[in-house]
Amino acid sequence: MNSGGATSSTTIDIGSTDAVTKGIAPPPPATKDVLPPPAAAPLPPPPPPRRRFLFSRFFRGDAKTPRGRKRGLAIFDFFLRLFAIAALVAAIASMGTDDETLPFVTFNFQFHANFADFPALLFFVIADAIALGYLVLSIPLSIACIIRPALACPRLFLLTFDLIAFALTVAGSSAAAAIVYLAHTGSSKANWLAFCIRFQDFCQQSSGAVIASLVGAAILLLIVALSALSLRRR
Repeated sequence: MNSGGATSSTTIDIGSTDAVTKGIAPPPPATKDVLPPPAAAPLPPPPPPRRRFLFSRFFRGDAKTPRGRKRGLAIFDFFLRLFAIAALVAAIASMGTDDETLPFVTFNFQFHANFADFPALLFFVIADAIALGYLVLSIPLSIACIIRPALACPRLFLLTFDLIAFALTVAGSSAAAAIVYLAHTGSSKANWLAFCIRFQDFCQQSSGAVIASLVGAAILLLIVALSALSLRRR
């Protein structure tokens, strides 16, 4: 509407609109490059299981104590008894099967040799058989000494009968060794000829039996020493 004077007009200046007025989301703010976290290092492989020897469950950290030392002596004693049993079995089997017959006959006589024809060799087999039977029966007591090393009664019992077995084995071996030596060499003073000139296989087998028995006697002596040492540490 015009009224006599100059008319004034109202103008609205619409400048440049930003992105918000245009309905466009603003750009995200500039950020620095972020590196991804480093990958975790692989776990090392688990250690291999520890190998445990026989009777290891009886050693529970007491190897350096008197009880542990007694147990170690008892285990050693157990294995020595097994070795002594093997030696005596070899000696008895060798002497008990010692037999030889010569392949010729003279004046209707046939020459034959058997260990039972010699009392010393027969005593050798009997003595070693008694010692062998005792060693087999002593195995449970030896195991009891491993489980309860502080017990003195089983160890004292073993020490006493170990001495008897040792004496029997030495006596039998000595008697057989004397006969075998005489069979090999003879005696010029008694005008005895060497028996082994003809019966070579018989003498070789009996000699091997005597050696095996002496090995068993040496092991028994070591067993006696271990038993005495175990009692001394008590």
